[in-house]
Amino acid sequence: MDTRKEEHELHLLGGNTVYRQDYAPEVLEAFTNKHQENDYWVHFNCPEFTSLCPITGQPDFATIYIDYIPDVKMVESKSLKLYLFSYRNHGDFHEDCVNKIMKDLIKLMDPKYIEVTGIFTPRGGISIYPYCNYGRPGTKFEKLAEQRLFNHQIK
Repeated sequence: MDTRKEEHELHLLGGNTVYRQDYAPEVLEAFTNKHQENDYWVHFNCPEFTSLCPITGQPDFATIYIDYIPDVKMVESKSLKLYLFSYRNHGDFHEDCVNKIMKDLIKLMDPKYIEVTGIFTPRGGISIYPYCNYGRPGTKFEKLAEQRLFNHQIK
């Protein structure tokens, strides 16, 4: 039996869901990685991301890809869903959204490595696909971040 709920690491699972109406990084929850001795990828595909243009207030739609190599903490998926949903009425440019998502997840988990890609649908005939990444300084993951940034290709 998984004891993470009993250890009070997780609060959202099994309870009533409250959807925030504006950017809410405080809803993010983490739990302990049971396989800290392994380096492995965790991939999230979030195809229903919505935010608002900060100038026009028009909705922007995207698929957000989050890939990370955990260390001690991992993000809980329901809290991630609620966090991403909190952008629904939040005005930010595409590039700001992906960078804020990455920084909030770094603050939450302190992963060994993380990257966030936004595949935004076209507006005005132009698609924008911002990408950002981070590797823990002074480790092989810092080198991985540099390599993946310089060799980045659209998913």
